[in-house]
Amino acid sequence: KMAKTVKVGDKAPHFTSKDKDGNDFEYKGEMAVIFFYPKDETAVCTKEACAFRDSYQDFSDKGVKVIGISGDSEESHQKFSAHHNLPYTLLSDTDSSLRKAFGVPKAMGLLPGRVTFVIDKEGIIRLVFSAMLESNKHVKKALDVIA
Repeated sequence: KMAKTVKVGDKAPHFTSKDKDGNDFEYKGEMAVIFFYPKDETAVCTKEACAFRDSYQDFSDKGVKVIGISGDSEESHQKFSAHHNLPYTLLSDTDSSLRKAFGVPKAMGLLPGRVTFVIDKEGIIRLVFSAMLESNKHVKKALDVIA
């Protein structure tokens, strides 16, 4: 069964995963924007990923890591990242363990949900934003929280 969705004010789950290059990636509660998205190279996901790319410097300047997570393979992430020049970390959640850790629901039955979490320097969740079709709003909301 689904884990409960983490809420604003909760401590963000710590996790380890593999990045697009197959390297171990460990998240230990540092400042971050973690966005879960359904699939590489689909229209809304690509818009969202590129919107995070275009605002990457704004997050970086504030010491905020940007982490994108989907169920795609590392190879798929490599291509997606190269195709759109994505400067941030993409993680492969092929077994849905990260999605479950954050309690990200499946949207519309089959497609995994599109949810963005903003985590402050204490490792506390400051924003949970879920919207399937609003790609740019995810970035705007995240920027508003860290501003």
